[in-house]
Amino acid sequence: MKYPNFNEEKKLWKQGYKFVIGLDEAGRGPLAGPVVAAAVMIRPEHLKIGAWRSSEIFKKNFRLRDSKKLSAKQREYFYNILVNHPQIKWGIGVVSERVIDKVNIFNATKLAMRKALNDLYHNFHGRENYGTRDFILIDGNFALNNLNVPQKSIIAADKKVFSCAAAGIIAKVTRDRIMQKMHKKYPQYGFNLHKGYGTRLHMKNLQNLGPCKIHRKSFYPVSIYKS
Repeated sequence: MKYPNFNEEKKLWKQGYKFVIGLDEAGRGPLAGPVVAAAVMIRPEHLKIGAWRSSEIFKKNFRLRDSKKLSAKQREYFYNILVNHPQIKWGIGVVSERVIDKVNIFNATKLAMRKALNDLYHNFHGRENYGTRDFILIDGNFALNNLNVPQKSIIAADKKVFSCAAAGIIAKVTRDRIMQKMHKKYPQYGFNLHKGYGTRLHMKNLQNLGPCKIHRKSFYPVSIYKS
């Protein structure tokens, strides 16, 4: 099995880009809740293969990979390592279901990614602007408009690029935690189980109860039910 690696980051570091950032999102498909993006940056001087190989990321009998290939327990395990790792900088962007309905999910996803970038830069020594030595790797087949920094879109980057895979895990765990909180507010929908995705249970509850405040009213079949 192939795992995400640092090949893309290494190529860009050799070209002189010091700040290589991976972007990924979670929550484009659900019928309820926000879309969440994460940005992850590992500095080249921090990538000492020996140190990484001996770190907790590689100690277990499973390795960091696409968040969709990991169990919830495994994602939590890697999340806790990633967000506390001294060699990793990261940021989060959250866009609500209300904004998704207003601008559509594609534009909301891009907005979440920009928010994640801004959060990372703000957390990274209070830096507010993109620099000339920055490069962004995006999981997907689209670009972020009006962003004055080089970028590259890679389909299934969360399966190939370490920084994108790490971003995917952080985004997924963050969104799952948001939906756990929403379950406490709307327990009748079972958001703790399906996280807003269109499972059989969710569809049954939606049909019986109608949509709640956090449902995406522009999404079918939510749009055919009255709130």
